Amino acid sequence: MLRPCLSLALCLLLAACHSEAPDAGAQVAAKVVTSGDGGDFGAVSTVQPVPTLKSDLERSTDWPPAKVESGHAFVSCETDYALHGDGMPLVNLEFFSVLDAMTMCQERGVVRLRYQGKIAGDFITLVERIAEMATRMGIPERILDIDSSGGHVEDAIVAGDSMAESHWTIWVREDAVCHSACVLVLAAGDNRLIAGKVGVHRIIRLQSKATSRAELNRELSEVHAQIEAYLERNGAASAVADLMMTIPNRNLRVLSAEELSAFGLDGANAAQDDLERIRLARECGEDFVRRRDAYNRAFDSECAAPKQSVEVQNTCGLALRGRFGFPDQKCRAESPMAEYQ
Repeated sequence: MLRPCLSLALCLLLAACHSEAPDAGAQVAAKVVTSGDGGDFGAVSTVQPVPTLKSDLERSTDWPPAKVESGHAFVSCETDYALHGDGMPLVNLEFFSVLDAMTMCQERGVVRLRYQGKIAGDFITLVERIAEMATRMGIPERILDIDSSGGHVEDAIVAGDSMAESHWTIWVREDAVCHSACVLVLAAGDNRLIAGKVGVHRIIRLQSKATSRAELNRELSEVHAQIEAYLERNGAASAVADLMMTIPNRNLRVLSAEELSAFGLDGANAAQDDLERIRLARECGEDFVRRRDAYNRAFDSECAAPKQSVEVQNTCGLALRGRFGFPDQKCRAESPMAEYQ
């Protein structure tokens, strides 16, 4: 397999050279549960800002050595996880290892990254490198199939901002969770399909020298401001930041389906949707946009039912497409659920 990979790598390298928010006290159903048994990573904040690990990946195949150490990553070119499983394990994040893992995805046009573990610096590197390779290989559909109990808030923000620029769909499967800092990653997706549990609790401030509530509050206020700004630019409600300051860390507030929708954490990302509407009206016409909006409303009401598995939601969504004239002959790649075409 080495010879085809090297040839593809050279081609990729040559191509690169040319080239209103709900109130936190809203009357919606909520559930608070015990935080966990020690396997919960929580929402951790560090005193010193965590630097971005993004390097200049676009111009070279000489990517700095990096490995997945905070969890387990798998790469699949298939969307049907029930049939095909999680995919090929990925540990080494150097160029040719990522290339080998994703080579079969080029023809398929979709890559699904399954990640189980902590949100940390190596998670940033993982999503950045998968996205960069997908761009080089012309793979338009990127799915993050996540199962995480949390991690570092600052790392989640850096990863989320990177993902917001590289067009990810995020799944929380029926057998998965997305807790604490993971919720910030969830906010960044262009689209979010949720069947598992999503929950938040109070941030833990590591390395803090605070000796009073007032001192600790001043430190956490800075983090709160960062989270609030991040949520706002990603089309999610700043009320989520308030919940991350008030729910005791030993507990976990599991968000209901109503809350997920009200807080902008489920379905299509409102901020990205605005950008897409402008672009699609220009490229595919206003009729396309109207049909797409009607499809999305039908999907939310008929397919995105609480406790439905992601696979069931996807099957329902595929069956809906014909009703609204999708896939569109002119804009097939922009049609809903294009990754299944």
